[in-house]
Order: sequence, then structure tokens, then C-alpha cells
Amino acid sequence: MDLDEIMAWTQAERLGLAEFLDELDEHEWLADSLCPGWTVHDVLAHVTLSNRVTFWPTIAGVIRARGNWNRMTERMARDHAARYTPAELIAQLREGAGSARRAPGAGPLDPLVDTMIHGQDIARPLGRGRAMPTEQAVVALEHVLRSPFYGAEKRVHGVRLISTDADWSTGAGTEEIRGPLSDLLLMATGRTAGLDGVTGTGVQRIANRL
Repeated sequence: MDLDEIMAWTQAERLGLAEFLDELDEHEWLADSLCPGWTVHDVLAHVTLSNRVTFWPTIAGVIRARGNWNRMTERMARDHAARYTPAELIAQLREGAGSARRAPGAGPLDPLVDTMIHGQDIARPLGRGRAMPTEQAVVALEHVLRSPFYGAEKRVHGVRLISTDADWSTGAGTEEIRGPLSDLLLMATGRTAGLDGVTGTGVQRIANRL
């Protein structure tokens, strides 16, 4: 894909998320997100770090977390959230919206996926809707399915995924799951909340893997 187009999509998604977050009240920042143990405030802090964290702090964080990448990511997000208010983090999100810098090891599409997924992590527990643009959602989902980082291939193995809000499908399994792209993307990235909007013979198989 064209890198300029990916960057434009990422910038638009970040700015859209910042606008969405402007509407949250003080109680919603303390609410649990879809990420276990993370508040909405923590998730926003994590998103702002996607173009701020550099190589050596990442290595130091991995060592501190004894090689556990998820634990390192969680600690960095919580530390960042502790230093900045939600308003300051929203300002950081806007400030870095057009930045092409990426976290160590991230590819061009990962910041887009990160922003789209974490936008849902924030919105859904709060009962707020946040739509995903169709073309970007398809590209993000296809990236997640082929990238070893997200572990999606193992989750959806043997199941055909069919979008109900776009002309898109993938997989050659004997079982199938139908649902909106946003739910398929959540499910592919290991979020049980994605199962709420899908149907099909493969739902239970996927549920057992989440």
C-alpha cells in the first residue's frame, strides 16, 4: 500500500479519536476499558506512546518486565497516565497525529490498527458508538490476520470470516462467522467483546480460543 495513504488514514483516525475523547466526562476516564486491568485513561496514554516511545526505553522496559512484552506495555501506559491528565494526553494525541514515527518493531499499518482497536476498547465499555471507516477497517483486519504479532491466525484457524457491512470475506474453514468489520477486528485481536456482534457455526470455536 501507499505509505502516504496509510499515514493519512492514521492521522485522520487519531484526530477523530481525539474529538471523540473530548466528549468524555471525568467519571468515564476512570472506567474499565476492554483491556483487562486498564482504565480508559490508561488506554489513551498507551495510544499517545505509539509515536513517542523510543528503542532504549523499550528495551529497558522489556528487561524490567523480565521479557514479558504485555507487562512492559502495561507499565509504560500506566506510568504515562500517571504523569499526564486526560486533557494533556488528548493534546499529545492531536500533536502527534501526523507523525510517521513508530514504536520499535512496528510496521506502517500498526499505528492505524492500534488507534482503531483502542478506540473500541474505550468506546464500547462506555456504551458509546465509534464507527470504523470501511476501507481502513478491511485493511486493518487483513493486516491483523497475517501479522504474527497479534496471534490472529491461530484464533481464527479453520473458520471463514464474512463481513456483514462490507463485501469482504476470508478463510476456507468448514465453519463460519458473520459480523460487522469492527466486531471481526476485535475478535481477531483477542477481545471477547467482538463476539457480541457476530453469528455463525464458528462462534463457539473462536470463543474457546479467546
